Amino acid sequence: MRQLLLFISIITVGLLFISRLFYLQIYDARSHDLYADNAIRKVYDYPKRGFVYDRNGKLLVANQPSYDVMVIPREVEPLDTLEFCSLLKIDKEKFIKTLDKARHYSPRLPSVFVSHLSKEDYAVLQEKMRKFDGFYIQKRSLRSYETTIGANVLGDIGEVNNRIIQKDPYYKMGDLIGKQGVEASYEKTLRGVKGIKFIQKDRFNRNIGPYKNGKFDTIPEQGKDITITIDAKLQEYGELLMKNKRGGVIAIEPSSGEILAMVAAPTYDPNILVGRERSKNFTKLYNDSIAKPLFNRSLQGVYEPGSPFKLMNALIGLQEGVITPEETVTCYRGYKYGNRFMKCHCNYGTRNNIVGGIQRSCNAYFATAYRKILDKNGNASDGIDVWSSHAKSFGLGQFLNNDLYVGQKGRIPDRAYYKYIYPKTFYSTYTISNAIGQGEVATTPIQLANMVAAIANRGYYFTPHIIKKIENETLPEQFTKPKYTTIDKRNFEPVIEGMYQVYKKGTAASLQVKDIDICGKTGTVENFAIIDSVKTQLTDHSIFVAFAPKDNPKIAIAVFVENGYWGSRFAGKVASLMIEKHIKGFITRTDLEDWLLRHSLQDEYAKPYSGKPFQINGYTQLQTIEEKDYLQLKKKLQHINSTSN
Repeated sequence: MRQLLLFISIITVGLLFISRLFYLQIYDARSHDLYADNAIRKVYDYPKRGFVYDRNGKLLVANQPSYDVMVIPREVEPLDTLEFCSLLKIDKEKFIKTLDKARHYSPRLPSVFVSHLSKEDYAVLQEKMRKFDGFYIQKRSLRSYETTIGANVLGDIGEVNNRIIQKDPYYKMGDLIGKQGVEASYEKTLRGVKGIKFIQKDRFNRNIGPYKNGKFDTIPEQGKDITITIDAKLQEYGELLMKNKRGGVIAIEPSSGEILAMVAAPTYDPNILVGRERSKNFTKLYNDSIAKPLFNRSLQGVYEPGSPFKLMNALIGLQEGVITPEETVTCYRGYKYGNRFMKCHCNYGTRNNIVGGIQRSCNAYFATAYRKILDKNGNASDGIDVWSSHAKSFGLGQFLNNDLYVGQKGRIPDRAYYKYIYPKTFYSTYTISNAIGQGEVATTPIQLANMVAAIANRGYYFTPHIIKKIENETLPEQFTKPKYTTIDKRNFEPVIEGMYQVYKKGTAASLQVKDIDICGKTGTVENFAIIDSVKTQLTDHSIFVAFAPKDNPKIAIAVFVENGYWGSRFAGKVASLMIEKHIKGFITRTDLEDWLLRHSLQDEYAKPYSGKPFQINGYTQLQTIEEKDYLQLKKKLQHINSTSN
């Protein structure tokens, strides 16, 4: 009996063994995972990343060779650690920490051990790599920024993290990916597709040649070149004008939605985020919680729009038929409601129609218009939803669905927004600050620029976008199909005339440019901050929106300068100069140019941190920069002007 059991056991084990061999070698051979096979080495061949050009064909971003030391932890043999560290210019502690990290990621998959070797270091190391088993050098491309401008536009590339790897299996430890700007928005277009070679190894872990003669190898597909909508010269000029200031500038071509310039101040040289110093420099920029150079204020800055939003209330009032172009409102230097008073700069007893109201930025006129909109049918709860719907048709209070990597929705409130504050009764006076672009209304500079582009087009806009052309591709319909507002075309003309009069004899009369009919609107927004747990009023923000020319718009622009006092003092000057630069290609208002270069707002930004009492919105002499710094900026300006069209 025992012999029979032994015989059956042997037969059973044999059948199981044969079945397993059959499954592995015959049935399951087709599902063999080359990537999981420890006997096969995987070598990735990284493609060149696509180039980036500006709208005029100027090369902005190219590539430069880079060399990474890769490691496969399980293949590492005992080595002269001190010699290896000396060659890599790292210490032993860094060596141990990096190797442990690679083992944690995967003992059998390659990962970057030291990135971005210089050509000189690569040449020295290459001769001695045979001494260090488990390590090899991999060539790839790094970005080469051919300019020092547009850091917020172009962005940068950096190593992927575990979250990205888990989300997208294309990436492996040590791979590079677009982190910000265009590099992030068009990552899949620019990166191309990496190739791979499978190398067969023997039992001594030595390479013996391509696996199956390279049958499964793939070649890399180079990234596609792209052309972006930015005008590099206009961008450079805008960044110079915003030197020593904080804020955002967005310039759009109304007829296409193409972004001509996108300035976020302060900015930085994109080249400092390339190579081995990237991590250190990025950390330095990231930790600057005061100036916030990585914060793209032109896309992410959410501010009360101030008086430029009066244009929206004028359009809604005309559309709803609660005001007419000829109807006037008498202003007594502001608008009184209850025990509150919204003052403005009109003379006592001034009678304003819609053109005069915009020209003089009359608070009384627009408070009256706002209340009429909400109270049209005797129900402010319904009225504010109507008002909100019109405003949102201009792209306000929502993402614009553009191709930019970051952004904010802003806020256009409706009845649902106020239901927790005013659950039962709701009157138009409760939200009267919305009439002048303050209160709960909040927008970003790009939304304001888009709003002005829609006004310039008399009722429609194209989604603002940064891409102009992709190699061998057509642009998505979302960028080429117009989006229409809820305002009839006829209602734009009185508002545009009011904006025109702002320049002719209104709040921007000092900013006129010869031979260009500019339509604009100044704005001043109250600015508060919490200092030592106390809500403190700081110097007002300066806002300006404009488009030009009046009858054939080529540019729409929004400028926001933090702590800039009032609309025409800083933001208006920047807007006029950038409009002239774009349309003429040269500057006649050199007086405005010189004023902006000489004056700085750094003292204003230091006030909350100085611990000293300070004057709010003082008319005292502004801070001027030192003469040597001014001459340096002037020299840079001369270079920009000498190379312009």
